[in-house]
Amino acid sequence: MKVLNVALAKGRLADISMEFFEKSGIHCPDFNDPKRKLILTDEKNRLRFFLGKPSDIPTFVEYGAADIGIAGKDTLLEEERDLYEVLDLGFGSCKICVAGPAEQKSTWKNKHRKKVATKYPHIAEKYFREEKKERVEIIKINGSVELAPLTGLADVIVDIVESGATLAANGLIVYEDVIDHISARMVVNKVSMKTKNEMILQLINDFKNEVQRRNL
Repeated sequence: MKVLNVALAKGRLADISMEFFEKSGIHCPDFNDPKRKLILTDEKNRLRFFLGKPSDIPTFVEYGAADIGIAGKDTLLEEERDLYEVLDLGFGSCKICVAGPAEQKSTWKNKHRKKVATKYPHIAEKYFREEKKERVEIIKINGSVELAPLTGLADVIVDIVESGATLAANGLIVYEDVIDHISARMVVNKVSMKTKNEMILQLINDFKNEVQRRNL
């Protein structure tokens, strides 16, 4: 019997994703185990869940280790994997912005060869090259990106902004919007869409119904 393999990003994204599965009649008892494993199985519904690093979810799906994945649109844009993006789930909403020190907003555009710190080097490079028509120095940061302009490492940052509270707490403000709508998306392996079509379409339809219900 065919089993549907689903890759979920560990943390809040996986927690909310499992609410959608629950609404679809899929319950995985091991998911609530505080000693949660990385691979969880729902034998009744023939599903197997992989819990991975957010940036790895599109890779699992593209190469067929997972048939379906749920990842943030920011991750999909940064990774640019060959897969189907089939549904905007609506949660995890935020945007990607250029931000920097409040006192430098009026002058930063005049700076020659700007230094940009970001967790998203591909998105940042594409934005400045294609939208702004300028070359910048991209500095990859994996942790607290807000530190970069505060320590002189970079002039600005390109990062996700939800409420803006973290920026404000560190004396930073939004300069420009790079992408104004980021949210969780369901993605599907291209081969799996053919070989497990019925199972996948049923799940997509269930998730669509839940998205609509939440939007009422």
